[in-house]
Amino acid sequence: MPAVSKGDGMRGLAVFISDIRNCKSKEAEIKRINKELANIRSKFKGDKALDGYSKKKYVCKLLFIFLLGHDIDFGHMEAVNLLSSNKYTEKQIGYLFISVLVNSNSELIRLINNAKTERDVSVRQRAADLLYAMCDRTNAKQIVSEMLSYLETADYSIREEIVLKVAILAEKYAVDYSWYVDTILNLIRIAGDYVSEEVWYRVIQIVINRDDVQGYAAKTVFEALQAPACHENMVKVGGYVLGEFGNLIAGDPRSSPLVQFNLLHSKFHLCSVSTRALLLSTYIKFINLFPETKGTIQEVLRSDSQIRNADVELQQRAVEYLKLSSIASTDVLATVLEEMPPFPERESSILAKLKKKKGPGAGSELDDGKKDPNSEINGGMDPSGSTASTPSPSADLLGLRATPATASGAPASTGNLLVDVFSDSPSTTTGLASGAEDNFLRFVCKNNGVLFENQLLQIGVKSEFRQNLGRMYLFYGNKTSVQFQSFTPTVSYPGDLQNQLNIQTKTVEPLVEGGAQVQQVLNIECLNDFTDAPLINIKFRYGGTLQNLVLKLPITVNKFFQATEMQSQDFFQRWKQLSLPQQEAQKIFKANHPMDSEVTKAKVSSFECYERLASFYLFQGN
Repeated sequence: MPAVSKGDGMRGLAVFISDIRNCKSKEAEIKRINKELANIRSKFKGDKALDGYSKKKYVCKLLFIFLLGHDIDFGHMEAVNLLSSNKYTEKQIGYLFISVLVNSNSELIRLINNAKTERDVSVRQRAADLLYAMCDRTNAKQIVSEMLSYLETADYSIREEIVLKVAILAEKYAVDYSWYVDTILNLIRIAGDYVSEEVWYRVIQIVINRDDVQGYAAKTVFEALQAPACHENMVKVGGYVLGEFGNLIAGDPRSSPLVQFNLLHSKFHLCSVSTRALLLSTYIKFINLFPETKGTIQEVLRSDSQIRNADVELQQRAVEYLKLSSIASTDVLATVLEEMPPFPERESSILAKLKKKKGPGAGSELDDGKKDPNSEINGGMDPSGSTASTPSPSADLLGLRATPATASGAPASTGNLLVDVFSDSPSTTTGLASGAEDNFLRFVCKNNGVLFENQLLQIGVKSEFRQNLGRMYLFYGNKTSVQFQSFTPTVSYPGDLQNQLNIQTKTVEPLVEGGAQVQQVLNIECLNDFTDAPLINIKFRYGGTLQNLVLKLPITVNKFFQATEMQSQDFFQRWKQLSLPQQEAQKIFKANHPMDSEVTKAKVSSFECYERLASFYLFQGN
């Protein structure tokens, strides 16, 4: 009979199960089980290190014995070690063992929790390590709560490590973002001195990337800042969050704009230079969010303690912010101080810091292998909320021309000059990456955000336009730990677009390291009105496999619109000149959703669409 290889199955497990089934009595079964338990215990305690296959086999035997109704009091650590294996089958057995033998009511959980209070600091640290390794969605809140409680009395030598672990668990297993915010702020309150920059940077990123938690975060940090003793890291988080989203809670008299400012400024003189610099940036953002605070904040910026500060950074910020708030118009101020765009999502730097702190031998133990498929924050966050949805017939938002101008010079029909926002014609998406069309349409009225994201790559966009010129920054983020090779983005022009749009691109490095981000700059010039969008073809090799993505660049003709001021008499005079039948278009249709005229007017007027479209139609009509 040929020998069974390790890849063909676990023969020892099959033989053991067969022996148990062939037992004639209960006593014989118990005898065989005790013999096997003694053998497994000797293997686990032996001097010879077991390979992954052997651990998997013995853990499976323990699992089978447990399912027969017998108690198992060892093997848990070996199962936890399987969780960090690079092999799927070994990792699967580790998860199976933990899910069956360990639950929130398990005696083992209670014993580990009790071990945190041992006098020996090494025992307490091992208990915290084991709690971290055994955490999953079912017990995450309980374990995080236990670790936070323990943190208040933990030995100083292990506090920073526990802080990092709590931050990682809270992010990995959070399905309720308000719980995540509460956990991190509680972490700062309990152990603020041990909360590294990576931790509070991360909570800022998540709050900015998630619209559904911004109001709650602003309210929570405002309440936290009211404590008599407030850690400086809490002031940093509070300053950043209120500077971005303080308007979300300004309607409550208890958190009015002046109350928010006075609360932050009461902490100003107690903070370090870096925190005071951050607060000055918050103050100038307050002037944009709350014009009624302008006079009060300018007095602070104008004071000798600011414009003559011994620190050059603080002095420069005070002078520049004071000048900006004095001479800039409301529109310019709103542009300069607009809300921060979503952060490109990369692997959390907290995990990297914890691995570094644990040393080079801890990579497998702390490997982020236990990713919860139902956890939205960890590694799968969609900063722009661009979850792919079912494509619907999209609007021809830029349908300026149905056909190109004829060579004879005859005037083409101008019926399509009106923006066909409610067109039922489906957009052409042939060859585009999945979800690319939906993401593209989101950029018609915004300039910053995430253009595309999958398991390998995230592409962020930041752009600015003025008159007929524009500049776009593309950020390519490698979300994996594997290097991208032969990375080549190429811009192409469908149809006659090359005669209407000129794009100059700067090359990027062909190698993109794992977890790294590269930037590409595009200089754009609009030569004529256009309807199609340029395409960008991104090719690279990942693990030897060629990847090819085709996306629409978010460059649309409305980006180059410019408001034109004119007297009403001149406007209506030119309007009446548009008297030809082909210069008017009308379509009556049923709206898909209820339409509120006041709400629609407010939305459109917010980006000066009336002036821009009116002037555009008038000058294009002739």
